[in-house]
Amino acid sequence: MTLESSRVPPAPAEVYEPIFGSEPGLRRRIHAQASHLTADYLAWMTALRTKGILPGRLVELVRLRVAFHNQCRSCMAIRYSTGDVSEDLVCSLEKPEEAEDLTEPERAALAFADLMATDHLRIDDATFARLHQHFTSPEVMELCLLVATFVGYGRMDSALAMTDDLPEEYADPDATVAPWRQAPVTFL
Repeated sequence: MTLESSRVPPAPAEVYEPIFGSEPGLRRRIHAQASHLTADYLAWMTALRTKGILPGRLVELVRLRVAFHNQCRSCMAIRYSTGDVSEDLVCSLEKPEEAEDLTEPERAALAFADLMATDHLRIDDATFARLHQHFTSPEVMELCLLVATFVGYGRMDSALAMTDDLPEEYADPDATVAPWRQAPVTFL
């Protein structure tokens, strides 16, 4: 697949440059096709990472776990520095309930994220009771907003098949990739 053969083609430079500058990655050039919304959406995504009350580490772990369920290659390839997450910690996401380096609140958040990404109808009062053991109501609501955004955004990016600027190991549409198997390619 070439840059021009993505499921939605990249916007022309005159559309994406005012939003992203002269050399954004493929994702941003494609997202710029909705330039009337892209700046506000970017502000929302930035607010999730910078204005939240949940620890950056937890947000990054949840984001990567949801990216795996979505099979969003571009999401798995990115590491945000606000998360302060080592690659060893990323490897623990393969089996979070067994991971020694995760806290109980992180396990509860990841279990919630797993359900939201795979079988949201199984979320029940017990799921929220577990969250409330570790988080305040504002933190639980923030987690809900984060996970909902990550699930929707990652599924959209996965469906758009935007892997052209990623290493080949991310590009095979028949392979199941995971942030604990493939090396990250971008740190933001």
